[in-house]
Amino acid sequence: MTRMGKTVRLAGYGIAAAVVMFVIGFVGFVVAIPTENSDLEARADGIVVLTGGASRIADALLLLDAGHARRMLITGVHPSTTRAALTRRTPQFDHLFDCCIDIGHSAVNTAGNAGEARSWAQKSSFTSLIVVTSNYHLRRSIAEFSRAMPDIRLVPYPVVAEGFRRGSWWIEGEALRIVFTEYVKYLAARTRQVLFDPRYDREAPSPIPVPGPVPPAPEPAQ
Repeated sequence: MTRMGKTVRLAGYGIAAAVVMFVIGFVGFVVAIPTENSDLEARADGIVVLTGGASRIADALLLLDAGHARRMLITGVHPSTTRAALTRRTPQFDHLFDCCIDIGHSAVNTAGNAGEARSWAQKSSFTSLIVVTSNYHLRRSIAEFSRAMPDIRLVPYPVVAEGFRRGSWWIEGEALRIVFTEYVKYLAARTRQVLFDPRYDREAPSPIPVPGPVPPAPEPAQ
């Protein structure tokens, strides 16, 4: 076999191995997506909810109202959306909008959400955050938030989208398209984390978004 033939064969093996690794990773990504709502036992200093999916804000408001945190940031709100408009959508929580909710208009993507949340947390001296977003979006969100604020404890809280509640959601075209797109974006986020963040521990496992009991945040000083 000529040198060119060997090179082509080796390239083919490399491409085949990359495809296999991509598929295995995608299957693992799919399996890790929560399909049922979980009761959150943890408390944190603040809650950050990312806009863009149905029920995200409502679920985050329920957590805030139940005392899981002292304050909440709604990040990625469209510049034309006012506090009054958000309050009208959830009138049962208008008392929370009066005291305990901040609204961020600058973020236009998940990395921007992480940066906006970091500035908000630093301003309030928060050391722990509950991150609320859709179940399929949570793993990438945690990757971006971990890169932006490695010293802050993150508690993931998945909001299960309606199309993901059925056991066979993964064979439905629209849901599969959403998850595949999200997986590609997640790989890009992890690549940025590995290549460009000197604080990243390459031997540490990827954070898995499984909510559950964690040590409670310290009570605020009276």
